[in-house]
Amino acid sequence: MELSINDFDFLDSFEHLGSHVLDQNGKNNLDLFILKINANEFDYISLRENLLDPLIDFSLSRKVKEKYKGKPGTLSAKARDKFIKYINNKGELGELLLYCFLETHLHAPKLLSKLELKTSTSHYVNGADGVHFLKLKDGSYQLIFGESKTIAGLTAAITDAFKSIYQFKNCINEKGDKKSGLPYEKGLISDHLEKETFSVEEKQFIEKIIYPGRDRDFDVDDAFGIFVGYEITINGEDKKLSNKEFRKKIKTQIEKEIKSSFGHVIKKIEEYDLCGHNFYIYILPFTDLDKTRSLIQKEISQ
Repeated sequence: MELSINDFDFLDSFEHLGSHVLDQNGKNNLDLFILKINANEFDYISLRENLLDPLIDFSLSRKVKEKYKGKPGTLSAKARDKFIKYINNKGELGELLLYCFLETHLHAPKLLSKLELKTSTSHYVNGADGVHFLKLKDGSYQLIFGESKTIAGLTAAITDAFKSIYQFKNCINEKGDKKSGLPYEKGLISDHLEKETFSVEEKQFIEKIIYPGRDRDFDVDDAFGIFVGYEITINGEDKKLSNKEFRKKIKTQIEKEIKSSFGHVIKKIEEYDLCGHNFYIYILPFTDLDKTRSLIQKEISQ
């Protein structure tokens, strides 16, 4: 099954500062990206440009894209209509970025994005931010449920992400009352297969991934993809550095901040009894988080 994103230009906006395995069993993987730097500032213009096409892939089903193939203007308009008013939903940009990282970096094809299910700009769908699948080297598969958080504090964002995953897995809300969770998500995938251009064989394969059966000859485990966007503070004096020195100092600062969070990630996995799952974590720093997020969402949805 092919990825829903046609090219990997999205990754051109970033520098990958490294992959980190956080546990001895290699189950928890964290990738650190930073936006390319131009004149001692993050290049948000490049990011906005490289999100325009993925926005269509994220917002619309393969079936809708096939229907309007050759009509890029119509496709773009339909995608923007789906994209919730940027000022009212702080999480929307994080969902899009997580989708892009899972497809272009992890190579995990999308099965469902919640934006496809939103029928109006004032309607939100609870649960995972999206669902992808990944084939492992040993022939087994993972269903990857997405969770994104864009919160100024890095520690707070990580805490919120794992708390949401715990509630989602256990089908409970903030108060401990029952709510939809993993079983509901899997049902959504099955119910919306007809909205995609999957072949009969692909649909049967997806059903096998979702539901265990006697004829399934491979293992499937539930996993989670996490995107964390947090705010960093750049010293005014640092902006006066040469471009080379600025890049060096900012990368060092970010790497130090992220590595200091590794222990907190493991702590939350253990605290919420999530050790059986694999986690694919993407962390990205922003300057002026609220302002930047709103500006990017506004410009890609106009």
